[in-house]
Amino acid sequence: MSNNISGKYCIIGTGATSWGKHPGRSTESLNIEAIRKAISDANIDKGDIDAVLCKMPTTSPGLGYSLAIAQRLGLTPKVTGVLDQEGATMVGLVEYAIMCMELGQCEVAVISYADYPRTGPNKLAPAPSEVTPFGWLGAPSSYAMIARRHMSEFGTTHEQLGAIAVAFRKHGAMNPNAQLQKAITLDDYLARPWIAEPLRADDCCVVSDGGGAIIVTSTERARSMGVEKPVKVLGLGQGHPSWDVSYRETLTTSGAAVAGRQAFGMAGLTTADIDVAQLYDCFSIVPLITFEDYGFCAKGEGGAFCEGGRIEVGGELPTNTSGGLLSETGSPGIQLIIEAVSQLRGNGGERQVANAKTALVSNQGGIMQTHATMILSTEGPF
Repeated sequence: MSNNISGKYCIIGTGATSWGKHPGRSTESLNIEAIRKAISDANIDKGDIDAVLCKMPTTSPGLGYSLAIAQRLGLTPKVTGVLDQEGATMVGLVEYAIMCMELGQCEVAVISYADYPRTGPNKLAPAPSEVTPFGWLGAPSSYAMIARRHMSEFGTTHEQLGAIAVAFRKHGAMNPNAQLQKAITLDDYLARPWIAEPLRADDCCVVSDGGGAIIVTSTERARSMGVEKPVKVLGLGQGHPSWDVSYRETLTTSGAAVAGRQAFGMAGLTTADIDVAQLYDCFSIVPLITFEDYGFCAKGEGGAFCEGGRIEVGGELPTNTSGGLLSETGSPGIQLIIEAVSQLRGNGGERQVANAKTALVSNQGGIMQTHATMILSTEGPF
């Protein structure tokens, strides 16, 4: 297997359901809808797909999930599997697909995720731990601890967290497929109730039913298939702090510090080369820390970096142009890849970033326990 794979593989198709409520739908049916749309977008035959890879639905896990999806598609794939890196899984599955292609085990992989945490029968419930009796239960309280620590160490302000929420809600208002399509002001943000102080309601991602899918193949295979507008994978990386928040040595550094170095190194790029970013934002503190760990600014300067419209469409680094998890959908990561591809194809509509050629995508899972990074581009020969 070669390490020199930058640009050797590409995304040729994307598809998604609507985001929000899908009462009565199964996770399998949501996956199949998204995959069919991705196949149509790529303009390929279903029979070209020889790998089916899925993230397990969080609300209804079960054995043989990707096998069930393959059967419902009418496929007998050479490669199939399910990966669990929580919110980092979707980029992790791109890596896995590429590894299998490098080994000659498959040529065209569909990667999908769908779930129904909002209306499904098996809604998410936080697992108790030894700190539960003290009120520390679930993701909001854990991310509140991270945000509070960042504020204590670096002087990060509520207004700086609010700048992130305002930007991503603004982008969601431009996105007809977003779950939340109403822009807010900073005053609106500051007037919202606490969920877990210092996090307010608009600091927390939405809860969404829905599904998304992408199709990955080699650039050589894409060329032979006559695919239009392939988006090349230039860099990939992973970094997983792994430990629970209550045991972690530091709360203000994420796996992006390791994953970002790997991805930028593989791509041969720096932060200055990124035109648009799609960063995991389950809570507003997450992209702030991710900007720091990727090197867009120094540690502790993430709050100031996000102010002044810098991360809005029209700013220096438009980020989460579809609204992200805070506005488009709380789905764990597939939508960020889909939006990156859309921007690089020039299909962003009202929220399109001018001359976007290179995009950065982050996926993160757990309480900043997993992280995966991907750099995509339309630059270079095809």
